[in-house]
Amino acid sequence: MATQDVYERPLQDLRISVTDRCNFRCVYCMPKEIFGSDYPFLARRELLSFEEITRLTRVFAEQGVRKLRITGGEPLVRKDLPELIEMLANIDGIDDITLTTNATLLPQHAQSLVDAGLNRVTVSLDAIDDDVFKAINDVNYPVQPVLDGIAAASEVGLNPVKVNMVVKRGMNEGQIVPMAEHFRNTPHILRYIEFMDVGNSNGWRLDDVITAAQIRDAIDAEWPIEPLDPNYTGEVASRYRYADGGGEIGIISSVSEPFCSTCTRARLASQGQLFTCLFAGKGHDLRTPLRDPSVDDAQLAAIIRDIWGNRRDRYSEMRTNNTAPIEATPLQWKVEMSHVGG
Repeated sequence: MATQDVYERPLQDLRISVTDRCNFRCVYCMPKEIFGSDYPFLARRELLSFEEITRLTRVFAEQGVRKLRITGGEPLVRKDLPELIEMLANIDGIDDITLTTNATLLPQHAQSLVDAGLNRVTVSLDAIDDDVFKAINDVNYPVQPVLDGIAAASEVGLNPVKVNMVVKRGMNEGQIVPMAEHFRNTPHILRYIEFMDVGNSNGWRLDDVITAAQIRDAIDAEWPIEPLDPNYTGEVASRYRYADGGGEIGIISSVSEPFCSTCTRARLASQGQLFTCLFAGKGHDLRTPLRDPSVDDAQLAAIIRDIWGNRRDRYSEMRTNNTAPIEATPLQWKVEMSHVGG
């Protein structure tokens, strides 16, 4: 039976960040004015090795984890990533391994990732218009190579590719319908994500949030959509299908319609900090016991059970129930998205 937290939420999903580096500087995630050329990224010795990640994941699997998501930063900038995927795919109990990526490096890695055991891929793409997309990624990167990455993933059998679009007022709300139009009648599933107050560097304000209801209305006005049942308990995206058979979309509404009550996700940062919430301000150090030769797997398991067993996180529910003060004064310092990968 999976380890449960204070609210009886089981530990089932582990998101593993393999690097804090990225080749984009998206304005809502790693803005240049903070993550510039002099930013102190983690040294290699500070990162968990593939062997350390695999050992920890084996212990997590014994506590009930079944699904893994490999994140960053941009995970494909970590050298030899398919080797890690293969190591993780051989762990008993792990049923599903997904990669979240900006897709820029997918064309050269897609086949080796599938051969290693990757099951699915999620691509971040916040606009279909070049000018809008370049303004968001802030490194003048065009859309077409991302679409080429999606095509490369599709060609090696990673279908459907899920495409995540963060929607922020004043940034890309005009791309809601064009993105839907582009991905309609394809094998892929476009998922819209409300702009969230992850970390402290993205200048989040409630006024910048385009809500799930507003996104639904914008799409429904063009092509009527109908709700679908979730694929499983705790699925983060509300699912919809086009009434004309044009495919499926999803909407992730962490701000306006929080889903804390069904959250089963733990996040392992690249330097070995375990976070029990995307909005957490404090991680739990697993690297120190992991590198202590006197600590065995049973002791690591006890540490993880204790952390999860005392978990009380429900930040999004608290934010939504108490919106006005939060806009003026954030609840807490929060870990940056680039450290825990969403």
